Amino acid sequence: MIQCLKDGNEKAYSFLVDKYHHRLCVYVNSLVNDKDQAEDIVQNVFIRTWERRKNLNAEYTIKSFLYKSAHNEFIDQYRKRKSVTALEKKYIEELDRLVTRDEAFFEKLLFRVQREIQNLPPKCKEIFLMSKRDGLSNIEIAEYLNVSKKTIEYHMTKAFTILRKRANSDVEPTLFLLFGVPVLKR
Repeated sequence: MIQCLKDGNEKAYSFLVDKYHHRLCVYVNSLVNDKDQAEDIVQNVFIRTWERRKNLNAEYTIKSFLYKSAHNEFIDQYRKRKSVTALEKKYIEELDRLVTRDEAFFEKLLFRVQREIQNLPPKCKEIFLMSKRDGLSNIEIAEYLNVSKKTIEYHMTKAFTILRKRANSDVEPTLFLLFGVPVLKR
C-alpha cells in the first residue's frame, strides 16, 4: 500500500480513505468529543498523507501511520486552541472589567483615547486611522498615498510609540488595546 501511495496511485489513496476514514473519525472523536472537529482532523491527516506520500516509510504499516498522524494532528490543534483560548479569556476579562464600570467613566476614557489619536502628528494620524479605522493593509495605504511601504511602516511605528508612551503614562491602557495599540506592561 505504501509503495502504491509513493508511486502516486490515486486508486490506492481512495481505497485508503474508504477503509480508514470512519475508523479514524471514531478514534479522533473519542479524543475531542466533537464530530465536526474530528472530521476536520481526519481530513487534514489524509491531505497531509497524500502531500507527503513520497516520504512515507515502508517499514511502518499504513494503519499505524494514520493513527499516529491523527493523534499528532489532535495534539497540534489542542495546543493552538489552548493558547488562543487563554488570549481570548484575557481579552474578555478586560472587556468585562471595562463594561462593568460606570458608563460615564467609559465615555471619558474613550474620549481620551480618541483625543490622543487626534494629537498624533498629521501623517502618523492619517496612516494610523487608515490602518485601524479603515482596515487597510500597509501595502494598500502605500499605494493609496503613493509612498513606499517602508514609509507606512515608519509612521505606524511612530504612532504606536507615541500612543504606547501616552498609554503607559496616564491613559487607561486597556482602551488602547481595544484600538489595536500594543501596550507595554508597567
